[in-house]
Amino acid sequence: MPNHQAIFLSNEVNKQAFIQQILSQKAIGILVDFNELEGTLFSKIKVDEILDEEDRHGFTEVTKSQNRSLKSMSSGEQKKALLDYLMATKVDYIILDNPFDNLDVKIRESLLNKLIEVQNQVVLIQIIHRKRDLLPFINNFIAVENDNKFHICANSEEFMKVEEENLLVGNIPNTTHIYSELKNELIVFDKVNVSYNERPILKDITWTIGKGEFWHLIGPNGAGKTTILSMITGDNPKGYGQSLFLFGRKKGSGETVWDIKDKIGYVTPSMTDLFSTRHTLEQMVVSGFYDSIGLYVNPSDLNVKLAKEWLALVNMSHLANTLFCFLTSGQQRLALILRAMVKHPPLMILDEAIAGLDDHNTRLAIALINKIANETNTTILYVSHRNEEGLNPKSVFTLNPSENGSVGVKS
Repeated sequence: MPNHQAIFLSNEVNKQAFIQQILSQKAIGILVDFNELEGTLFSKIKVDEILDEEDRHGFTEVTKSQNRSLKSMSSGEQKKALLDYLMATKVDYIILDNPFDNLDVKIRESLLNKLIEVQNQVVLIQIIHRKRDLLPFINNFIAVENDNKFHICANSEEFMKVEEENLLVGNIPNTTHIYSELKNELIVFDKVNVSYNERPILKDITWTIGKGEFWHLIGPNGAGKTTILSMITGDNPKGYGQSLFLFGRKKGSGETVWDIKDKIGYVTPSMTDLFSTRHTLEQMVVSGFYDSIGLYVNPSDLNVKLAKEWLALVNMSHLANTLFCFLTSGQQRLALILRAMVKHPPLMILDEAIAGLDDHNTRLAIALINKIANETNTTILYVSHRNEEGLNPKSVFTLNPSENGSVGVKS
C-alpha cells in the first residue's frame, strides 16, 4: 500500500507556501523523500482555476471526456471530476488540501468513498486543519507548527489528542452604540418563495427569528442558504412583494439597505480579503463602530477602550498594533467576529465563520460565540454545512431540497 501522509497545519503556518515547497521539490525534514517525486494539488483553489479557464476558453481538459461543463456540476461533482483527471496524469503523489472543507455531509461521504477507492493507486498527502477530517486509511501523522517545526506522531491517538486550554478571559465588553427599540420578532418569513429562471429555490419558507435567539441554519450545498441570507441582509430583490419583515418593517416599505445592514454584524471568511489596507488589529476592530472597511476617522477614547477589552477577552492584546494583514488566518477570523460585535448589533450572521480554522482556533471561536449568546441580547444566526461539537445553538432551521424548491424545517 502507498505510504500516505496526514499533515496537520496550524493556522500559524503559511499553507500555500508549505504546499508549494513540496510541489517544487524543496521539501525539508521528514518530507525530503518527496523531492525525488512528481506531484500535483487537489484543492478548492485548483477547481477555481479550472472554472476560470473554462470561462475564458469554453472548455477544459478536466471535463474533456464528459458531456457537461465543470460549472454545471455541484461542488462535490467538481471535486470528483478533478480527482479523476489528476489520477489520469499518473503522478507519484497528490496533495489533498483540506478536501472536505465547505462540503455537506452527503457530498463529503461521496468524496471519501472516492478517495478510499483510489488509495492503492497513488500516494496521498492530506493537509488538514481539523483532525476530525482525517482519512481512515492513513497511518503516518505529522503536525507542523509555526516556523515549520515538525512533530512526528507515533499513532492516530497522539495525533488526535486535544490539549485543555483556558480560552477566554473576562466578560463581554459593553458598547457605546444604542439601537432604537425593536420588536421581539426581528426577522419574519411568511410563506416566502424564490425562483430563478423558472427554477424553484425556496418553497413556502415560514420562519421567525426573535430577539436573543441562537439559530443554526443548515442544509446541503445548493439548498438556498445563501439566498435566505441575501434576503435577510436586504440585498436580494426577490424579497419585494412578499411577506418578508426585516426588523419590524415589511420589505419594500421605504427602508434602505443601509437601515437593514446597520442592525447586522456579518462574518464570512471571504471578508478577510476586504481588509488589505495597512490598518492595525486594534484599528480594524474599532472600525466596527463605524461600519467601515478600515478606520478613517478619529475614534472616541471610549470606543478604543472597548476595542482593547474585546482583544483582551480573546488573549490578543499583545497583537493590538500588529497590521491586520500580518496576522494568522485564525487571528484574522477572530478579529472579524470582534469587529462584528462591538456595537452589540440586534443580529449577528456567522456564515461559515469557522471554515478553514485549525482545532485550536475553532475551539476559541466556539467559546466566543457561546459566550456572546449567553451574555448579550444579540441574536445569532450561525450558518454551516455541519454541526460543530461544543457549539450550543438553541434552535435549528434545516433546508431540505425538493423538486419544488427547498422547504424549511424548524427543530
